[in-house]
Amino acid sequence: MRHALRAAHAGHHVIPLWPRSKTAVLPDWESAATTDPRAIRSWWSQRPYNIGVACGPSGLHVLDLDQAHGHEPPPAWSGARDGQEVLARLATAAGQPYPSHTYTVTTPSGGQHLYFRAPAEPELRSTVARLGWRIDTRGAGGYIVAAGSVLTGGAYRVASSVAIAPLPAWLVDAVKPPPQPEPVELNLPNGRAGAYVAAIVDGETRAVSQALPGQRHETLLRAAGRLGRLVGSGDLDEHTVHQALHTAAAVHIGHDGFTTREVGTTIRDGLIWGRNRPRHITSRAE
Repeated sequence: MRHALRAAHAGHHVIPLWPRSKTAVLPDWESAATTDPRAIRSWWSQRPYNIGVACGPSGLHVLDLDQAHGHEPPPAWSGARDGQEVLARLATAAGQPYPSHTYTVTTPSGGQHLYFRAPAEPELRSTVARLGWRIDTRGAGGYIVAAGSVLTGGAYRVASSVAIAPLPAWLVDAVKPPPQPEPVELNLPNGRAGAYVAAIVDGETRAVSQALPGQRHETLLRAAGRLGRLVGSGDLDEHTVHQALHTAAAVHIGHDGFTTREVGTTIRDGLIWGRNRPRHITSRAE
């Protein structure tokens, strides 16, 4: 309770997490997050809950720098030992100092949470590995486990109690939402068949643009293969498919080692596989 009240006094909207857990007690935790001491005393008098801070209502964006935990880094981050080293490389590449002068919490696993004040615009939501290997962020729609919480492996502790700094501009640019892909004019068959094919294309390109780190290559390859089958049947134009998939995948280029070359190669491989396994839509839909 003391730690929860302290966080609320600092302006952080807190929520109860199950004891020795990272899981929120309330399903509507974001709307329930509060700085009201009476509500906090009422919650924490029931049991020794862990503490979550709802980042959106609190105006925070928190960098979660994790340890490797035995995992080898991908080639783009070869030699890095943890999220802190990856962030240091990102800062050097941006010509900026390492953003360490801010309120910081250490985690039971040896990681760090760097707290920053989020900008008013754009809204920054949580990200997974968008910055790089072993770096996630918590923003609008997410919460962070706060100091004073306890897991089986240890406690979350304040490592630096300095004031929370604004999120540096170069990090704002790195975690802001990717632009929406430009619509691609499709060369489709007429009638119901065209509407059906358009829905397939829309579903596959949406899956590609929303793919999570670690799933981008597989999702793009699968989409190219499925649409390639319609190219093989003559229901879709190959150039149209290539353009649509490349546009959808472009939002990921430059993140966590995902390159333009990989996008092009993956689309080509999927199309080759699909063309050899044609799927006829027109005759079924008309």
